[in-house]
Amino acid sequence: MKEKKHIQKKNVLVLGDVMLDCYYYGKVERISPEAPIPVFLKGDTKYVLGGGANVVSNLLAANQDVYLCSVIGDDEAGLHLVSMLNEIGCDCSGILHSKGRKTTIKTRLLAQNNQQLIRIDQEQAENISRFEEEELLKIIKLRLSQADIIIISDYLKGVLTISLIQEVIQLCDKKQIPVFIDIKDKNFDKYYGATLLKPNRNELTMITGMPTESNEEILDAAKKLKEKCKCKYVLTTLGSKGMLIIGDSIEEWISSIEQEVYDVSGAGDTVISYFAASFINGYDISESANMANIAAGIKVRKMGTAAVMLKEVMNAYTSKIKDKNNNKLVTINELKLILENQKGKKLVFTNGCFDILHRGHVSYLKAAAEFGDLLIVGLNSDRSVKRLKGQDRPVNTEEDRAIILGALEYVDFVVIFDEDTPLKMIKEVQPDVLVKGADYVKDDVIGASFVESYGGEVKLVRYLSEFSTTGILNKIRRD
Repeated sequence: MKEKKHIQKKNVLVLGDVMLDCYYYGKVERISPEAPIPVFLKGDTKYVLGGGANVVSNLLAANQDVYLCSVIGDDEAGLHLVSMLNEIGCDCSGILHSKGRKTTIKTRLLAQNNQQLIRIDQEQAENISRFEEEELLKIIKLRLSQADIIIISDYLKGVLTISLIQEVIQLCDKKQIPVFIDIKDKNFDKYYGATLLKPNRNELTMITGMPTESNEEILDAAKKLKEKCKCKYVLTTLGSKGMLIIGDSIEEWISSIEQEVYDVSGAGDTVISYFAASFINGYDISESANMANIAAGIKVRKMGTAAVMLKEVMNAYTSKIKDKNNNKLVTINELKLILENQKGKKLVFTNGCFDILHRGHVSYLKAAAEFGDLLIVGLNSDRSVKRLKGQDRPVNTEEDRAIILGALEYVDFVVIFDEDTPLKMIKEVQPDVLVKGADYVKDDVIGASFVESYGGEVKLVRYLSEFSTTGILNKIRRD
């Protein structure tokens, strides 16, 4: 079998404000005789990547290829910033060095127990020149053909003008490249037409002018932002309250992961990085948001704008799936993650509608489970059943059918599919054994030739023909 991968390497273009975060570690043991202020005895110094550069750091930690476009100062801090980016493998050829501009540095003094005493900022937040804007656009146009997604990191430090963002969004719209933006500006026009906008709660309040104390208020403000900017999704981060993701067909509150918080700096960068990495790897909006939420939970346990490693996120995500799904119902992406930790086990796959579970189903599934270590059942969705069986079916909803199947001890996982056949799912799971009823001829079994192409087996199990959902329904109607 081929190796199943969870997050594969894609090409991400990051555009935005980048900065250096500097940490002075030391201690305070006395008060100054000159004024009633603490005396900070400086020890070690640490530099980390901040702003859009922290987004780059997290994307690289998530196993993505990253190309960065920005404007920084032609100064020592700018050289240090580029050197650090090069060290972690970022392509920095899209960075412009502007004479007379200061590279943004945020310096924090941390005393005992990493207590932050003060932050000192150096920045020059004036907008870049029109010439620099045009140069950035030239670079972006050359790289768009290689980009799977663009992340725009707006820290209001002058790189992201309204005209620049709007031109990028329009270019991406023509090429169907998603644009995710971490937003700060009050001007709705700046972000018009983006795929996803990511404010935190304070930013949502500031941008919309609406209160965000209750869940209802947060939802109303997020809907206003979505409507004003005509974007597809709004992901609002809510600190200890978790996240809210909304779109035309989704409205989901995601609870934060309870843990000790050391530092929230850069958590938003982690969120948008892992959301984007998941999204371009085929995870749906809900799964991507949950992945980002887990990554943020790991980040806040770390001091400073530290990157979160992919392995940390995948391990935590897999554990969450297992804890959540006592009924064994999982998505295809969740299943693939779980199977990453089940290497060496023999996978058995079968599928069906299983509308009214009866003795024939039970006998069949028990026999199928005996061919391997894990039995995965592909379950036709309600829409799929209607197409196959008619508008009066199914009798039981897909969720009810999945829970009942999961109650059988020899069924390990249930995955719902919406297609008429399970071929797509079979190709993603790549089972060692494919099982169907003996009323089929092997050559007619969907996925048989694919499974056998990599050495898998196709097994036909005797089906108790005297038992069927149709027969049960007919009996009920007669009675």
